[in-house]
Amino acid sequence: MTPEHSPASSAGNQTERRTAPDALPGAVRRAGVDDAAETAWLAALTFPLACPPGTPTSDMAIHIAHKLTPGHFRGWADSDRHALLVHDDGTRLLGYALLVLGTPDGAAEADAVRSATGREAPYVELSKIYVHPDVLGGGVAGALMRGAVDAAAELGPGLPFWLGTNARNERAQAFYRKSGFEVVGRRTKRVGDLDHDDLVLLRTQAEPVSQA
Repeated sequence: MTPEHSPASSAGNQTERRTAPDALPGAVRRAGVDDAAETAWLAALTFPLACPPGTPTSDMAIHIAHKLTPGHFRGWADSDRHALLVHDDGTRLLGYALLVLGTPDGAAEADAVRSATGREAPYVELSKIYVHPDVLGGGVAGALMRGAVDAAAELGPGLPFWLGTNARNERAQAFYRKSGFEVVGRRTKRVGDLDHDDLVLLRTQAEPVSQA
């Protein structure tokens, strides 16, 4: 997610709508500045679906307006300290992920990763990973995660790879565990005027990510 809000929440929190196990066509690639507008649109669509039940609509709207604009995505696509990935089926973007190289914004997550790894920042954070609600269950989340693991190794070779996700998002947590992450701490993340309880996870397994 740093995520404004729990990363990858959408990949695990939205209701499954596809039942077919076949992977959808398309591929994960690095986004360019020309993808900014569509990626921002996708972010505005998916962010509310990943928020915990009861999150005020006004808080979600403020967050999107202040944190997920086309300008933000243009900056991330053009930055050497970020990796912005998109899943592109040739006609539209089906999902996106954002990685950040640096020091965690909050002391709680910085302490958690430091304690778990025994090393100081910088680290690589999986800040966001979201999938269009129409294609959940089609393999997009797994493809994005595999791309994110590879991008993390390029962005910060040998550095710890971590993320934060909402403590109430059990589906996302299961997805992250399947992808090799383990809980190493907690943090409080503010969205709009509301504080959310997040878990801090660290990727500790080197096995390839499954097709999920």
